[in-house]
This record gives sequence, structure tokens and C-alpha cells, in this order.
Amino acid sequence: MLAGVLLLAAVWLFLLRYVPDRAMLINPDDTTHGVFPVRSSLLRVFAPRAAAVLVFLLAFGLVGGWVLAGRMLAPLTRITDATRLASTGALAHRIRLPGRRDEFRDLADTFDTMLARLEAHVAGQRRFAANASHELRTPLAVSKSLLDLARADPDHDTREVVERLHAVNTRAIDLTEALLLLSRAEQRSFAREPVDLSLLAEEAAETLLPLAEQHGVTVRTGGDIAPTTGSRALLLQLTTNLVQNAIVHNLPADRSGDRSEDHRSEDHRSADRSADPSGRRTVRVDTRIRPGGVVLTVENTGRPVPPQLAATLTEPFRRGTGRVRTGHQGVGLGLAIVETITHAHDGTLTLAPRPAGGLRVTVELPGT
Repeated sequence: MLAGVLLLAAVWLFLLRYVPDRAMLINPDDTTHGVFPVRSSLLRVFAPRAAAVLVFLLAFGLVGGWVLAGRMLAPLTRITDATRLASTGALAHRIRLPGRRDEFRDLADTFDTMLARLEAHVAGQRRFAANASHELRTPLAVSKSLLDLARADPDHDTREVVERLHAVNTRAIDLTEALLLLSRAEQRSFAREPVDLSLLAEEAAETLLPLAEQHGVTVRTGGDIAPTTGSRALLLQLTTNLVQNAIVHNLPADRSGDRSEDHRSEDHRSADRSADPSGRRTVRVDTRIRPGGVVLTVENTGRPVPPQLAATLTEPFRRGTGRVRTGHQGVGLGLAIVETITHAHDGTLTLAPRPAGGLRVTVELPGT
């Protein structure tokens, strides 16, 4: 705008004032004067002034543009420095760009959010690697001890050693398979197909029926047809993990004729009575349709779970303190696998303690 105003002013001052405002006759003997000046007169008068204005505009534009660009692009220097630090592994640095909210401020805030998520992800991966190494080292150390014992005492009964080695090896295989499943779900390397969550819930309940009978737990399924899209194998693993976790971490089963029941603490007996109105240990699996998606809910009777503990149960190798110990303990990746599969299917996972005890797990997935 400033350059245009200056050019128009130059034209008005040094060119248009030569144009007369009324008609004039032309002298046939003098072709250099008339109504309009000839081209040579215009160039002689206007060209030097126009050149001077253009030189001024060029200098002013270069200096002003350099100053303005420096002020506007100054935030990019801070963003570049933060990017350079992040490339070296320093993820704790934040830009925290001050000033009014504009495109650079939005970019800096988005970059800070990305750094925070990346830092949390890297920290989680390091914890996971350390925990996985620890969990895998334990069965290997036990196996080595058993083999050393058998070698040191050849007359020792090898059947007991073989049975213990079989149990330790089975646990190591389960842990390895869980780690592979977790990695596959994180990479989202699976084909999507139409899946009905209600059928998967019934299949998981039927598969785990012997385990439920062993623990004295009643599994109840119900709800609506819940169509979604994803990997049937992974979603079945998700449902199975939730139902199995709800069975294993349920209230301890009563044993008729067991006099040790009299020695149980009063709070445990009250927890058993308040867990379910019928006094039975149950697991409820329910599927519902909501606008834009489907919901799978698995809840069980059990001991009260503190809210702060429920929020951490999805961490790998995290086991609830004071939860029921049984002979069917997992490898500590059940809910972590559930969370990973849920996120891989663009869903959300919610863990909430039940007021009467136990846990309610809700998985929301997009509908078809």
C-alpha cells in the first residue's frame, strides 16, 4: 500500500500536472507543444523522479523487510533450538513461547505437547524394557538353579526338577507370547474386518467357563449386538483378558466345612456380603450400542479398589497390591494388552472401582 501511494503521488506531481484541464489548439508549425506534451518531454521530466522514488522504495523495502522478518521469525529460532535439543535426546526442554496467540505460538505449544508425550512414551518404554528384563530373568535364573541342583546331586529325584522346569518354562513362554502380542498391537499390523463384540464376549465366557467354575464365579453375558471393525483375533484377546482378569481377581471362593472361615477378618466378610446382593461371586459382561460406537463393559465382584490404584493397573507388569492371589496368576500384561489393543482400534479404555467392591472396565470402540 505504501509503495502504491508513493508511485501515484509521483505520477500526480510530476506527470499529470503537465496535462491541461481545457482543450488547446495545436500549432502546425510547432509539433513540440500542444494539448498533450510529447513523449520526450514526459521522459525528461518524469523518469529521473520515478527512478529516485524506486531507489528509495528499494532501500526502504530491503531494510524494513529485514527488520520485520527478523521480528516475525524470531520465534522460529527458539523452535529450532528446541528441535535441535530434542534430536540429541533432551526431551525435558520446553519452548514455552510467550506473547499473543498466533501461528508461531500455536506451533510452539503443539511442539511442547509433542515433546511431553514423547518424553512420557520413552520413559514408559524404558520402564517396560526394565520390567520385561526382570520378568524374563527370573524364570531363567530359576531354571539355572534347578539345573545346577540336578547336576550337583545326580541321585536327586529328577521328576520334581522336570516338573518345576516345565512350570517355569511355561511361564516364560506365556510372557514371551504376551510381549509379542503387545508389540503386534502397538504396530497396528493387522487387517480390519467386521466384528461383533457380543459374539466375542460369549466366546470368551464359554472358553473361560472351567476357570470360572474352579474359582466359584458365575459369568453372565448379555446386551445388544455390537458391530465394530478391527482384528477379530486381537479383539477376542481383549475380551478374554478382561473376563479372565475379572475371574481371577474376584472374591475368594467359600469352602463349605472350612473352619478357617471363622478366622477371616470382619472387613473381608463384609466385603463378600456387599459385593453382590445375592452373595455370589459374579462377572458381568455387557455389550451396548451408543451413538457413533459400541461399548463393552466387564465388571466383577471383589475387594474395594482404591481409585489411585485403578488408574495404574494398565501399566505393564503392574499388579494390584493386596489383590487376590491364586494359582492362575498371569504375567502382568493382561490390562496393558487390553489398553494397547483398544488404542490400536481407536477406542478408549476406562477403569473405575465399583462402590460395592470390584472393578468396572469399559471399552468404547468406533461402530461400523
